[in-house]
Amino acid sequence: MEIGISTASFFSKVTTEDSANIIKSLGFKTCEVFLTTFSEYTPEFGILLKDRFQGLDVYSIHSLNQHYEPELFNFVERTRRDSEFFFEEVCYIAKILKAKYYTFHGPARLKRTKYSLDFQWISNRLSSLNNILGSITQGECYLAYENVHWTYFNDPVFFESLKVLSPVKACLDIKQAMQSGIDLYSYIDIMKDRLVNVHLCDYNENGELRIPGRGCFDFTKLFNKLISIGYNGPLMIEVYPKDYTKFDELEESKNYLQECLNDAYKNF
Repeated sequence: MEIGISTASFFSKVTTEDSANIIKSLGFKTCEVFLTTFSEYTPEFGILLKDRFQGLDVYSIHSLNQHYEPELFNFVERTRRDSEFFFEEVCYIAKILKAKYYTFHGPARLKRTKYSLDFQWISNRLSSLNNILGSITQGECYLAYENVHWTYFNDPVFFESLKVLSPVKACLDIKQAMQSGIDLYSYIDIMKDRLVNVHLCDYNENGELRIPGRGCFDFTKLFNKLISIGYNGPLMIEVYPKDYTKFDELEESKNYLQECLNDAYKNF
């Protein structure tokens, strides 16, 4: 496993393209590129990113979910086609950057009422989207469905039902698990061999988010669990810009996480 970072951690502090040099200066080798607005979905911007991120392993990409992902599952074909236009643009960015995974949120839960989900429909749509992504990237990139507290995947039971019908991969986000109010390890037990990406953040006893090393989360315990299930993907720091002041603090978090990872490996 390797400690990486998402460009989302720099949102509002620097632009997506300018975050590349900062990531390199902090000693990271792998990253997730988070595309934050429509102008960042264009091929021209993808070429700019390819130049700026040269020397870094762009393991995964991520778009701003609310822009189009929920409508990829709309029952109206015209609506789906319109949203697929933006999805395909992001797929081309994945191709340009040679990303291995597309971190995916999918539909949102807009109402407090209980949802009755059509898992066959969701599975069929994920298959179609993976086919589009695979066609554009020549089979080099796949969807990784992330647990997010305000989406369909806000509970491990959702993925447990989905994976019976779909081979889709998974991305684990520890802060989103906390915000869902569900034990993190129940997500891992369901994801298991589908897990291909992990997003790291810390939080205190009140659930207030912190950068790794400044909260109460037990990262060594997490890494022990990940090693035990055979996970060997990246561990991406994904924090909010308000959670730190100086970029050097992110390097401190990286070093702290590396120590936790080293301690975990000693148990195996």
